[in-house]
Amino acid sequence: MNILDKIIAHKKREVALQKTEVELKRLVESPAFKRTPISLMDSLRDPNGTGIIAEYKRQSPSKGIINDTSTIQEVTEGYLEANVAAQSILTDKEFFGGTILDLVQAREINNTKPILRKDFIVDGYQIVEAKAIGADVILLIAACLTAKELKQFGNLAEDLGLDVLYEVHNQQELDKIELDNKIIGINNRNLKTFEVDLEHSIALAKQIPDNCIKVSESGISDPRTIIGLREFGFQGFLIGENFMKTENPGFSCKEFVKRLT
Repeated sequence: MNILDKIIAHKKREVALQKTEVELKRLVESPAFKRTPISLMDSLRDPNGTGIIAEYKRQSPSKGIINDTSTIQEVTEGYLEANVAAQSILTDKEFFGGTILDLVQAREINNTKPILRKDFIVDGYQIVEAKAIGADVILLIAACLTAKELKQFGNLAEDLGLDVLYEVHNQQELDKIELDNKIIGINNRNLKTFEVDLEHSIALAKQIPDNCIKVSESGISDPRTIIGLREFGFQGFLIGENFMKTENPGFSCKEFVKRLT
């Protein structure tokens, strides 16, 4: 069993337990459920924007502890000052050390930029929960979902006013998605081996129609990489570890953005 299989198996058990502890009705009645989400699609299409989706991540299965000292408040404020296009927050606790409270706290500070709930979605319950905690966007990973699930979960998110970042690693996963006006993220990190290869983004870019937004995920550590990827039509760039591995992720993000112009 590879690491992705382990994560998904654990996530299904976790969500099953969560559904018994917090009823769907309570989620729908939460104050944040009534707010109008901020559009990631609009933010990434902004010609004056950075295109950067900056991530808050404490740890990962491949790297262990990345940053367990920078608070969500400090990092969120720094990312906002850097004028990121959006903020990504890991809410998986078992493997990434995150919690939904991280997103709730970030939402209290950030009311201008979209927030992506970065987690392993295996149940529609998590999508309703995402809206209830103040998220604007969810992640759907094609590697661990069927074409039917991708469509059903995508439709549910859209019905709730949430944007969806569809994540793929190869052509087979891309073929599972109905490619029409979607946000498609190409993860340069193989979730089974955790090896990184930026050529993934470039190779798959040609297979994505122009009415979709292309996002390159993982392995970006140099502003020149973003400048190069823009030549292939990419408008979004999800960056986490490069900022989070420093003592001051917000400052690192600001310095990175300065070098984009």
